[in-house]
Amino acid sequence: MSKLLVVVDMQNDFIDGALGTPEAQSIVPRVDAKIREYDSNGDWVIFTADTHEENYLQTQEGVVLPIPHCIRDTHGWQISSALFRPEDAPVVEKDTFGARELGILLKELQEANTAPDEIELVGLCTDICVISNALLVKAFLPEVPVSVDSSCCAGVTPESHETALKAMEMCQVRVLHPKK
Repeated sequence: MSKLLVVVDMQNDFIDGALGTPEAQSIVPRVDAKIREYDSNGDWVIFTADTHEENYLQTQEGVVLPIPHCIRDTHGWQISSALFRPEDAPVVEKDTFGARELGILLKELQEANTAPDEIELVGLCTDICVISNALLVKAFLPEVPVSVDSSCCAGVTPESHETALKAMEMCQVRVLHPKK
């Protein structure tokens, strides 16, 4: 495999549910086009899914952010049906900002000499889960170029989106700025 697209947390609760924003809603068509592009090129697509249980409000995250979201098996937890999902695209559930399982999978691919040559991330939220996963990917595969498409990401606020993009650039994640 040569390229990998990681679609971060494009779930209903982050788009138009409990934590949704107009900015998140606006990127859905571009993320869908990006997924279709990767699939039509024969490249690999992986989705991550923020996954919480019914006890979310008793977790550290739930105490700091007391808004139940992405509770397993709810509508808000599901990846948006507006997005194309290739049949072979795995969904990596994660209970925290960065998908540890994604890093482990990438390391296993590297050990089997099947790691991607490039990894691109898109999704939500730029300033929490996208940045966490971009840095996690860099930690597991430091020699693989990692990029983020800024037009296919949205943050909690437009300002925090821009701050996260700058932080990723400082950590050698290439930030793409295609025209919207």
